[in-house]
Amino acid sequence: MPTLPIAPSTALIIVDVQPTFCEGGELPVEGGNEVAAAVAAYLHASRPDYELVVTTQDRHIDPGAHFSDAPDFVDSWPAHGVAGTENAEIHPATAEALATLGGADLTIHKGAYAAAYSGFDGTDQAGTPLAEALRERGVEAVDVCGIAESHCVKETVLDAVRAGLRTRLLVDLTVPVTAELGAAARAEMRSAGAEEIRTGHGLDR
Repeated sequence: MPTLPIAPSTALIIVDVQPTFCEGGELPVEGGNEVAAAVAAYLHASRPDYELVVTTQDRHIDPGAHFSDAPDFVDSWPAHGVAGTENAEIHPATAEALATLGGADLTIHKGAYAAAYSGFDGTDQAGTPLAEALRERGVEAVDVCGIAESHCVKETVLDAVRAGLRTRLLVDLTVPVTAELGAAARAEMRSAGAEEIRTGHGLDR
């Protein structure tokens, strides 16, 4: 697997690193807290090498059938990422690193009134879709990490490829819901044209 040179005009997209998706949250993924800490370490090591840093967050208000008291965990889920709650914010470990380094350049919220898996389904505070916001800033490539590899990370990677961006998955800065779903997601992302990169700052898996 290649090491990690970072080309000019590259953005780092940190997908849904929120307590709601970590151990102790409403929809926990095992290893989520480790991912949050690993992303923080990577930011301290590599933030100056990126054109910009983007965070995405589920910020659900009333997403309809996306929330269910009897979820099928395919199209419906327990309530999570509820706007206005602490668990919908950026994970404290990652948030502290971002604050120390001047904050995220783009904050993308998604899913207010519908299901939204990909970061490209969201907008910034001005209502600008992520793809447009990246184009405006001259971004030509993205590195993607976050939670969960098998769901929102995968969909963000696939949309980045569709948007014509050179796209890399930072495989040690993400974690899937299950190992089987993770393997299937990585195969799908590779087939779409995404590259897999290991940073050396994250999970050994």
